[in-house]
Amino acid sequence: MEPAISTTRLSRAFGRVRAVDGINLLVEPGSFYGFLGPNGAGKSTTIKMLTGLLAPSAGKLSVLGQNLRDPIQALAMKRQIGVVPEDLALFDNLTAREYLTFTGRMHFIEKGTLSGRIDELLPLLGLERDEGKLTVEYSSGMKKKLALAAALLPNPSLLFLDEPFEGVDAVASRTIRKILADFVGRGSTIFLTSHVLEIVERLCTHVGIIVAGKLVEQTPLDDLGSHGSLEERFLEVVGNDGDVNPQLSWLGEGLQ
Repeated sequence: MEPAISTTRLSRAFGRVRAVDGINLLVEPGSFYGFLGPNGAGKSTTIKMLTGLLAPSAGKLSVLGQNLRDPIQALAMKRQIGVVPEDLALFDNLTAREYLTFTGRMHFIEKGTLSGRIDELLPLLGLERDEGKLTVEYSSGMKKKLALAAALLPNPSLLFLDEPFEGVDAVASRTIRKILADFVGRGSTIFLTSHVLEIVERLCTHVGIIVAGKLVEQTPLDDLGSHGSLEERFLEVVGNDGDVNPQLSWLGEGLQ
């Protein structure tokens, strides 16, 4: 069986800056892959290349068996994926139902099937009471949930999630975690970035860690046991400032 994602020396440069520097990713079908790294490490740039939004500067990449250098294969891949990007691109002057209907039509989902899926998604993600509002009126958490609904709508084989829990309340977060666990349990694949290591540790089967554009760790999560927790391993490979004792000299002055 072909990997869900495979890259060979994948790179992307912006001028003299190499945002992604020769990474070799391998994501097996049916896995829940957590892609970790500090701010500015290259996570979002990698996702943009893997989803066809950004052309690589060098290297090879295959997603769901399709060579993204080939426009026809790239289009075939896009029909099989769902994406919640870092920068949400919703249509401000559409309601939630209108936006999901538009998304479904772009995926050629039959009208009756589309309506049924929307009827399931809106209440499941807590959006049914606000489905008449324009998305411009939504909070950041509500927009994140709507973007997830749109990504799930076509029943993708592979789901890309860039910080999906950011701005989402605890109740919705629990619902989303259950949805994603069920999604993988049925044989689909998820590629997730998150700064919340507790969520990654709870959900993911595999992790990759990128630092300054380079992939420095790629392993099944269970194999990290000898290194302690995921947080400990992350700090070890990223650079642990645990010996530093940060203090602000002025905090608490004059308070008795």
